Amino acid sequence: MSEARQYGELATQLVMESRRSTQTDTLLKYNDSLVRALIREQRDLEKAAEPLALFDGPPAPALIVIETSIARNKRCLLAYHTHRTDRLRDMYWAVGGALPHILSNQDIRNRLSPHEVDFLREYHASVMDFRADFADELDIMASITQPPKDLHVLVRVVRDCGEIQTELGNINFKKGERYMVRRADIEHLIVQGYLEEV
Repeated sequence: MSEARQYGELATQLVMESRRSTQTDTLLKYNDSLVRALIREQRDLEKAAEPLALFDGPPAPALIVIETSIARNKRCLLAYHTHRTDRLRDMYWAVGGALPHILSNQDIRNRLSPHEVDFLREYHASVMDFRADFADELDIMASITQPPKDLHVLVRVVRDCGEIQTELGNINFKKGERYMVRRADIEHLIVQGYLEEV
């Protein structure tokens, strides 16, 4: 005997997974099998609704139940994907817009679907296009949580990041060394975790 399921049970599982992700402040692995099962359920419900919709007169109660289930499943599916794209955007900005930093991390990469990787790449391209219009006046990638007090900042190198081109010339940042540099030149390295303010 097969296990009986109620309409919307799969959708509820997706919403609960999003809630767990929020509560643990992590991005869980994309649940492709559950999403596909929910889409199959949607198609089955739509097929079941077709013959009921052909009757004249007031809609049959079964049709109302099926249409309500279809609408609820769609809302839950959209909520799941909206939650994931919001988390991806938050991750993107948390590392200062360094897309390679996110995609090179295998732990994060294994949790993403191929469509989410495409989303990140397209989002990054859109941000770079937007940024290019006024890059000379404003750096939209800079952190705004704490406004800078000085133009220059003393930083300590936490991880080697190689030679960086600054306004004053090239600087080779090696782990453990300290530098007094212009904040605008290295703000992205602070956000990405290569440097820390002293």
